[in-house]
Amino acid sequence: MNLPKTLFDKNSLERKRARAGKRMSESFLFQEVGFELKERIIDSNRHFQRVAVVTGCSDFWFQHMPEAKVVTDEGTLKLEVSEYDLVIHTMCLHWANDPIGQLIQCRRALRPDGLFLCALLGGSTLNQLKDSLSIAETRVSGGLSNRFSPMVEIREAGNILQRAGYSLPVADNIKLKVSYKSIYHLIRDLRYMGETNSLLDRKKTFSRSKLFKEANKIYQEKYKSEECGILTTFEIIFLAGWAPDASQPQPLPPGSKATPFSDILKRFEINSEKNKNETRKND
Repeated sequence: MNLPKTLFDKNSLERKRARAGKRMSESFLFQEVGFELKERIIDSNRHFQRVAVVTGCSDFWFQHMPEAKVVTDEGTLKLEVSEYDLVIHTMCLHWANDPIGQLIQCRRALRPDGLFLCALLGGSTLNQLKDSLSIAETRVSGGLSNRFSPMVEIREAGNILQRAGYSLPVADNIKLKVSYKSIYHLIRDLRYMGETNSLLDRKKTFSRSKLFKEANKIYQEKYKSEECGILTTFEIIFLAGWAPDASQPQPLPPGSKATPFSDILKRFEINSEKNKNETRKND
């Protein structure tokens, strides 16, 4: 049996989340994610009686969805099987050592035709910071250390839902452009979000101040914000899928006869012409 590779130091991640405390739930990023997820719940036109939330920021969801069962993103989720109409996995899948396993556990927790929603950081997140630090570290230290987590791209996101057994998978994203005065203000905000480096094989000694001074200079030169300071990107990917159920639309079996789209257009044209002729007669 091939066990998933351990990428993240979960103890380090939990310490950083604990230090961030309530500032995590006050972050603009978590506020934006909460708003977007609630909009998607409304758009589903469903009333959900049993809801569970998987999160690394429990304070936010205790406050904004008090009726839900809120659990932390442990390797084994504390969710009952076939118990929930809606399961939300929010802002922690990008920290999972076994993301497919997390998705499968959420699907098993859903009742048939239950809805799964997920929000996670995508591959474009902090691309300006990655570039600036990489150039600076090459100049200052002559090499690169492991500073940034691998993140899923939007084109891959729908596939992981299918692999986890969800029906009717959908993936979309939003990109937030945020201005900061300097790289130091950005890093401070990342600490408040609990989103700094927790890779298992990260460099565990303090980085030289010269590195960040050089990175800030490069950042200011390459990614200057029109408003003030520097520009930063946060990409949030949203996933939606349903627990399989016989009532859901089913794809045609391979080899099934399907109506070509051109035939549908011809029928539309014929009906349109027929309606025009009847109108002329009535006139």
